[in-house]
Amino acid sequence: MVENNNPRVFGSSMFLCLLVLMIWNKIVVVVPQAEARAFFVFGDSLVDNGNNNYLFTTARADSYPYGVDYPTHRATGRFSNGLNIPDIISEKIGSEPTLPYLSRELDGERLLVGANFASAGIGILNDTGIQFINIIRITRQLQYFEQYQQRVSALIGPEQTQRLVNQALVLITLGGNDFVNNYYLVPFSARSRQFALPNYVVYLISEYRKILVRLYELGARRVLVTGTGPLGCVPAELAQRSRNGECAAELQQASALFNPQLVQLVNQLNSEIGSDVFISANAFQSNMDFISNPQAYGFITSKVACCGQGPYNGIGLCTPASNLCPNRDVYAFWDPFHPSERANRLIVDTFMIGDSKYMHPMNLSTMLLLDSTSRT
Repeated sequence: MVENNNPRVFGSSMFLCLLVLMIWNKIVVVVPQAEARAFFVFGDSLVDNGNNNYLFTTARADSYPYGVDYPTHRATGRFSNGLNIPDIISEKIGSEPTLPYLSRELDGERLLVGANFASAGIGILNDTGIQFINIIRITRQLQYFEQYQQRVSALIGPEQTQRLVNQALVLITLGGNDFVNNYYLVPFSARSRQFALPNYVVYLISEYRKILVRLYELGARRVLVTGTGPLGCVPAELAQRSRNGECAAELQQASALFNPQLVQLVNQLNSEIGSDVFISANAFQSNMDFISNPQAYGFITSKVACCGQGPYNGIGLCTPASNLCPNRDVYAFWDPFHPSERANRLIVDTFMIGDSKYMHPMNLSTMLLLDSTSRT
């Protein structure tokens, strides 16, 4: 059993008002800035803000055309044409973007904003992504989180550090690579020979439980846990496995097995703790909305990546030699695996204001509102 410790919010005096406006059939969430809470990010390339720039690895996004639409128009290590999901969440909660934990700039008072520990290529399992050589596996990310707290304790003291961590927002995104870059990486992979797919998913969930419990033990009290997206629909998988542009059935089945069990895990942990520490996000549905009907969301395609080569621009990496679309806003996918900034914004909108189809037991706006009333 995980011991009970109800979440509280960093700060004590300001009430966070939530205003939802309907403008031209688009929902805009306006969250007036209150005293910002720290933000911590764990996971893979969907949320890596540049840690892999500091590592000897092939899983990098540190050269053009990555970052072509970032404010500096330079590659930052984000697997995006511009901002990624953590950046946009930071905008929504009124925080500065989190810096990569390995960045030398993350020092002094900038530590109080939080930190991004994510590393492209990693998964729930330590053998996921071994082809990328040197990446920060999730066990190491959690060790860095401990180290972070020691550094902050030297700055503001252990009691204030515990308070900052307890009242922070945490995002964790894992699971996709355990299928794409492990189970289905090659025919007859070691894991596919060890497990039938349903049993592999059960094993992944059992390992994920250990990770989430460890996060709680390290002080996390508000944790957004995202499920996998529609793995079979990304341009890379269409290029390798699709005949007529249909999503790859095997990988879609993997997502269909994994995501409901992840929601069950979140429910079990919250029940054991006696508090809604973990919030599950249905990233599969958030993506499928615009993948299944791209024109309704202003995209011209959800099959072809903006940057890449070969069928669907889904072969190999996004490089200076790749095909590059002139308008990234009309492409759902930036590269063979990752959404464009505009698609990321749609995904985060569902995190913020999505109903029970997308978020359980609450969305982030509800969480922010509830936490604001608990300020003491």
